[in-house]
Amino acid sequence: MSLTKKILIALILGVIVGIGFTFVSPEVFSPVDTYVLTPVGQIFLNLIMMIVVPIVFVSIVLGTAGLGDPTKLGKIGLKTISFYLVTTAVALMIGLGVAYVLEPGTEGTFDVENAEFEAESTPPVMDTLINIIPENPFEALASGEMLQIIAFALFIGIALAYLGEKTAGIFRLFEQANELLIWLVHVIMKTAPYGAFALIASAIGDAGLDAIGSMAMYMVAVVLALVIHGAVTYSIAIWGLGKASPIKFYKGFFPAMSVGFSTSSSSAALPIAMQSAQETLGVKKSISSFVQPLGATINMDGTAIMQAVATVFISQVYAVPLEFTDIILIILTATLASIGTAGVPSVGLIMLAMVLQQIGLPVEGIALIVGVDRLLDMLRTSLNITGDATAAYVISESEKRKEANTAESAK
Repeated sequence: MSLTKKILIALILGVIVGIGFTFVSPEVFSPVDTYVLTPVGQIFLNLIMMIVVPIVFVSIVLGTAGLGDPTKLGKIGLKTISFYLVTTAVALMIGLGVAYVLEPGTEGTFDVENAEFEAESTPPVMDTLINIIPENPFEALASGEMLQIIAFALFIGIALAYLGEKTAGIFRLFEQANELLIWLVHVIMKTAPYGAFALIASAIGDAGLDAIGSMAMYMVAVVLALVIHGAVTYSIAIWGLGKASPIKFYKGFFPAMSVGFSTSSSSAALPIAMQSAQETLGVKKSISSFVQPLGATINMDGTAIMQAVATVFISQVYAVPLEFTDIILIILTATLASIGTAGVPSVGLIMLAMVLQQIGLPVEGIALIVGVDRLLDMLRTSLNITGDATAAYVISESEKRKEANTAESAK
C-alpha cells in the first residue's frame, strides 16, 4: 500500500475515533489522550521539527548557490512576493464574500458579555524588517527564527556562488548534508500515518461536539472559502501559469497536505512539502529551496480567509455593520500583516486582533472562535503550504520555459 493511501486511511480513522470520543465521558477520553494520542502525535511532531531548521538552512544555501546570479535571485524573489501578496488579497475577498452570503453570526446567539480575549502585542513592522538580519546566526538557528535563518542562508549561498571553485568543497559538503536530510525525511514519513491519526483524533476529541455544534455555520463558512480558494484560485494558477493539470498537482502534493493538516504547522510540514514539490511535481530544487521556506513564513492564505470570515462573523454577532471602507481596510491590513507579523507565535489570532482593532470591532470577539480554531487551523495549514507549493511550481515552470527559449535561440 502506498504512503498516500496509508495517510488517507489514518486521517479517516482519526476523524471517526475523534468523533467517537466526543460521545464518551472526559474520564474515558482524558487518559487515552494523555497516555496514547498526545505522546504519539508529539513524537511525530518532534521528529519532523528536528529536521526543519537544518533542511531549510541547507536547502536555501544550495538553492541560492545553484541560481548563481544574484540578479536572478532578486527577480525570483520579486515574483514570489508578488504571487503571495496577490493570492492573499484574493483569499481575503473570497472569505469576505462567503461570510456575507452565509451570514454565520447572529446577534443575541452568543454570550458576548462574558467573552474575554487578551491580544498579544505585535512588534512594529520596521522592527520585523530590521530583525531579519540576525545579530547571532547561531542563536537564530538554535531558536528557529525562520526569517533570520533564511537571510543568513541567502548570504552563505550568494558567497558560495561568487567564490565558485574556491569553495567547491564546502558546496559539496552542503550537497551531502542535503542528501542526508532527504533520507531522514523519507524515514520520518513512514511514521506519518500513526502521527496523523493520533493528532486528529486528539484534536477532535478535545474540541467536543458542543463547541463544534454552536459554531457550525462559522466553520462551514471558513471551510467553504478554503475549498473555493484551493480549487479555483490555485487551480487557475497551476493551469494558466504552470501549464499543468491541477488534479495531477494535488494528487502529487497530497502527502504534504495531509501532514500540514495533522500537524497544523507550516514549518513542520515544510520538509515533506519540499520533498513532494521537488521529487513528485518536478519543481527545480533551486526554486523550491527558496520559495517554499519563505512562503512557510510569510504566505498565509488560509489564515487570511479565517480572518476575513471571523471579522464578518464578529461584526454580525456584535451588530456592528461594516462599511465599504472597512472592507478595503481589512484586505489591506491583513495582506500586509501577513509579512509584518511573520514568525510571531499564534500569528493567526494576532493578525485577527490587528484587523479588528483597525476597524473598531471588539477584540474580545476572538474568544468566541478560539474553541474551534484548532480544528480549522488544520485545514488552514494545508491550504497555506499548498499555496507555497503552487508558487514554487508556477515560478519553476516559468524559469524552465525561459531556459528552453534561451537554448532554442542560441541554436
